[in-house]
Amino acid sequence: MTDETLPQKLATIMSIDVAGYSERTEADQARTVSEVAALRTRIEAMAAREHGRVFNTAGDGFMLEFPSAANALGLADTLCAEPLPLRMGVHLGDVFVTPNGDLLGHGVNIAARLQQQAEPRSALISVDVRRALRGPFAEKLRPKGLLKLDKMAETIEAFALEPHHGEPTAKAKEPLLAVLPFDNHAGDAEALYFSDGVSEEILEAVARVPGLKVIGRTSAFSFRGERKSEAAHLLHATHILDGSVRRVASRMRVHAQLTEGESGTLLWGDKYDCDIADAFNVQDTIAAQVAVALQQALPRHKRANPRIDHIAYELYLRARPMVKELAEDDARQAEPLLQQAIARAPDFAQAWAALAMARSLLLPRDADAVGQPAHDAALAAANRALALDPDCADALVALAVLKPAFSEHADKLQLCANAVTLAPTDPLVAAACDGALISVGRVREAMQHLEAAARLDPLSPLFVSSHAFHLRTIGRTDEALAAIEDAFGRFPDAAWVWIRRWTIFFMSGRRDEAMRMCEEGARLPAGVSPGDTAVLRLAHAIFAMPKAQREQTLRALLERDGPLVLQICAFAAEAECVDLAYDMIFDALDKGRRISGQAYGGRGIGRAFRLSALFSFVGAALRRDPRFATLCARVGLADYWCQSQNWPDCVDEVEGIYDFRAACEGASPQQAEAQALRAS
Repeated sequence: MTDETLPQKLATIMSIDVAGYSERTEADQARTVSEVAALRTRIEAMAAREHGRVFNTAGDGFMLEFPSAANALGLADTLCAEPLPLRMGVHLGDVFVTPNGDLLGHGVNIAARLQQQAEPRSALISVDVRRALRGPFAEKLRPKGLLKLDKMAETIEAFALEPHHGEPTAKAKEPLLAVLPFDNHAGDAEALYFSDGVSEEILEAVARVPGLKVIGRTSAFSFRGERKSEAAHLLHATHILDGSVRRVASRMRVHAQLTEGESGTLLWGDKYDCDIADAFNVQDTIAAQVAVALQQALPRHKRANPRIDHIAYELYLRARPMVKELAEDDARQAEPLLQQAIARAPDFAQAWAALAMARSLLLPRDADAVGQPAHDAALAAANRALALDPDCADALVALAVLKPAFSEHADKLQLCANAVTLAPTDPLVAAACDGALISVGRVREAMQHLEAAARLDPLSPLFVSSHAFHLRTIGRTDEALAAIEDAFGRFPDAAWVWIRRWTIFFMSGRRDEAMRMCEEGARLPAGVSPGDTAVLRLAHAIFAMPKAQREQTLRALLERDGPLVLQICAFAAEAECVDLAYDMIFDALDKGRRISGQAYGGRGIGRAFRLSALFSFVGAALRRDPRFATLCARVGLADYWCQSQNWPDCVDEVEGIYDFRAACEGASPQQAEAQALRAS
């Protein structure tokens, strides 16, 4: 089909890219990839609010369509204030519409050429767009005269949308900082939890400094005592922040020092004597001093920290690590500690956020619980935290987790993207963003976040095992096997790594090795029980059964009382029982039976993201069946994809089997309603 035979329409086109993207990538590829992935999610959400859509992306580039010039300028005006230095070009003209929704033609090319000549944090607007504008946006435009566009014979009259006054300019890349656990020479467990807690809060305060790269907690806190001398070399850190914490009753003394990693040269050091009630102000002061020493810009919006009762602070320090474990038992222990903390300190935003997360972890993982008192209590805690501190990343994650599993997909993505921007090295935030992206089928983008997080926290078993899982999902099986073997060699006692190693082996034709892992008497890490391995041995037995017996056994498993487990449905489809799998799924949706994502290895954070079970390699057989589009429509995904035009990876995966995009458009209730309105 040639351009001449494609349908045409008039549209406002916006082209966007990141100024200096190549230099940023060369200086720090992991961070830049993470920033652009988060930017994409923000742009999609903001464009949808202006009734626009992203119709094409490539690296740091985005092409968008809007129904009017005013809609496009509304987004451009907002994007001028983005932390990343964006360049934009906007043109109104005729375009060709391809069957997959892409737009082609001279109008698209002009927008791209205007974007190339725009200044960072500004937009160049064609005269055709200017003629269509009225009101405040028209008044903001500055004439640029006639421009000669690259690789075009014609010139075009253009106008500039000026950047916001006072917006930050692009900052130079900063060194990589490791914040080590501050020493406490008292030597007892009570002193250790306190010093570790203060150290972690200092790490997070430093990580909030814009542009400052900070090694994640899991990796940095692996270096204690004599091992601290190895940290700079093994973590590839250019600078080390270390010190000591000493507590006496309600007072504490913090000694902090910043040294150059390679030479050990002391760059800055200071001591702070204060009430524990002023701990957060001391932490922010240390972060500011570190930023000055490394010649960083200070945070644009410094928190106004209230004085926190020292007992409330200690209760928070005890509870917070439990919440970060994302396990129900830990959350159950943390909740009363956090309730005591906020009773003593009602304006303690971080304690409210931790309480929201703890409460969310205690909700059932196979139901949304929206409207139930426990859900309302968790939601209230998250909203209270954000009212006190709008930049509280943990509260944003809690709100995302509390969203329904089968709707509000764009909102979940936006909350997680905002949280990643605020806390790029926090494993909880990374896990949430990963879950949200996979739940809408965007595994490759989820990998970008994980790779960035793994670079900043290379000793985290969660990140390295998740990365191996995603490699297997996108078809890079040999790399996945090598990655999970490396992870298992480094973290043999991590249950999460063990479970994922078994799954990758079992689904990649290495079932003898998988079977040896779960044999009776085999060594198991803490968190994997003999009951778990009995289930895995049954999986091996099912695949060895004749087809009729296999289906009968799987049906008995799926019809057991309790929630329907999508992971077992995916397993049934892989075992050539795909009709059974879909019958059970649709029956559960019809009858309101609860649906869970995983049979094992799950965490409480997966409630809102339980659809991720459909998009890993375990669900490949489900995706190859055309009924998958109907399932996606039933759980709100088809509407999300049709509206955002941000399609999942499986569009390409099932190409040649069936047209997934067309199937979703045919099954989408929103699309059907729109067609009915057009017909009427």
